[in-house]
Amino acid sequence: MKNNRLITSIKKLAFGLSLCSVLTVQAQDAQPAAEEEEKPKPKWERSVAAGLTLTKGNSDTILFTANAVGLRKWEQNELELGAAVARGENSGTVNTETFNGYLQYNRLISEKAYGMLRTEALHDSIADVELRLTISPGFGYYLIKQERRNLSFEVGPSFVYDRLGSGENSYMALRIGERFDQKIGERARLWQSLELLPQVDDLANFIAKLELGVEADLTEKMSLRVTLQDVYDNEPAPGRDENDIRLVSGVAYKF
Repeated sequence: MKNNRLITSIKKLAFGLSLCSVLTVQAQDAQPAAEEEEKPKPKWERSVAAGLTLTKGNSDTILFTANAVGLRKWEQNELELGAAVARGENSGTVNTETFNGYLQYNRLISEKAYGMLRTEALHDSIADVELRLTISPGFGYYLIKQERRNLSFEVGPSFVYDRLGSGENSYMALRIGERFDQKIGERARLWQSLELLPQVDDLANFIAKLELGVEADLTEKMSLRVTLQDVYDNEPAPGRDENDIRLVSGVAYKF
């Protein structure tokens, strides 16, 4: 009788040890997954893109474009900065040469409302713009703020400084901005933005900027990007056209 009780106790002990071993192995297997889930997201979302167009034959042309964008969101802050360059030649004559950069900081007041400050600089030798600097504080509001879709509007004063080939000019303007972006599935997205800068004491003098873009992922890091840009300056430098349209395609890399 005592032997039977001893054997039963040994069996229970063996079963308990086996169960502990299984639970320990499962916990060890689950630990890396938990660590991966807790891996912090990168502070910056960054991407660079470049495009190159060449033609040979009746006309020899080359067009190179590149841009870089960085975005960071933390607590009640949003910071975005970017830079772009484009240079082109036709039969040895430069027909495109632009450099521009911008910085925008948003401070969230509520879930959808924010105060903002945007600064932008442009050089366009073909349009005879040596430097155009705009400084625009203002107020913004997300009419739609979702994980896959955003629509925001911005309004505020703007200081514009132009240094053209014909001289210098500075004035106060009203800035009205709008931006929409939409994710398409898990591998593509599109966006659209519009900006109006009418001079406050001469509404006939205004600048309008429109951008349409679409991007599709090729791999986890690489994507194909196509962008249409239209800049309309109602009072351009003497001898220059009011409207500049550019269609840019290239490959982008996210890091």
